[in-house]
Amino acid sequence: MPHGPGHPAGGGYDPYAADRPGSTRAFPVGDPYAGEQGYHDGGHGQQPPYGPGQGYGPDQGYDQGYDQQPYRQGYDRPYDPSYEQEQAYGQDNVAVYRAGGQSAPHVAGPRPHWRELFLGLLRGPTAIFDRTRDHQVWLPALTVSLVYGALAVLGIGLTHDDIVNSTFTVALTGILAAAIGFTVTGAIFGTVTYALARQLGGDGPWKATIGLAALIGWLTDAPRLLLDLVLPSGSPVVQVVGWATWMLCAYLLTSMVRRLHDLPWGKAAAASAVQLVALLVLIKLPTLG
Repeated sequence: MPHGPGHPAGGGYDPYAADRPGSTRAFPVGDPYAGEQGYHDGGHGQQPPYGPGQGYGPDQGYDQGYDQQPYRQGYDRPYDPSYEQEQAYGQDNVAVYRAGGQSAPHVAGPRPHWRELFLGLLRGPTAIFDRTRDHQVWLPALTVSLVYGALAVLGIGLTHDDIVNSTFTVALTGILAAAIGFTVTGAIFGTVTYALARQLGGDGPWKATIGLAALIGWLTDAPRLLLDLVLPSGSPVVQVVGWATWMLCAYLLTSMVRRLHDLPWGKAAAASAVQLVALLVLIKLPTLG
């Protein structure tokens, strides 16, 4: 009867027989006592889990105890090609979301039309900001700025009397100057908001930021301006509408900076603060006072 390397023919067991030339000793990978309850609990009758195909021994090869799966060097688990693919896929996703610092990807779309843009600012500002992130809105912003400036010169008490009581040429010159002045002022406000957003870590485009900033600033004040043309500035209705529209402007402007520049609410509010204070001091308070 043939004997293994540890069982010589004389019946005695030689523990060093596997170390002789020509013999092979099998070594376990990991902890050979993991799961061996009989060893860890003081030997209360449990047998070690070393059966055929489950452990190691003098007559068993290296890969029989672990389902004959290859091992990578330095690891104690079977090599699984899908594991590396999952890890690479997860790292790619992390890199994509980390690049912009956003919680969700933007939904790009075609440039909205004028009516869709104006209504979207009130009904779904987040969706409209995502759509206009890669588009410029120069023409709507320029048109709204010119119309707002022409009406604003009539809504302010001092300039209203000068325009109404002057000749046609002087009145037309004053209206055109006010329209151009408010247009340039809106562009300056938008530029300051864009520069602050970039300083705070934003990565949004300057065209959409400046255009939407001017559009939001003048469009939200339009209800107060229209009421101011027919009602006294000290009217309670004009006062309530004026403060309500300024708060609406603050929300829309902050939300725009947040979506376009991938900034949290705090930084977006800080980037919008200069424009909001300037609108309050230069436009709201003189007319509401």
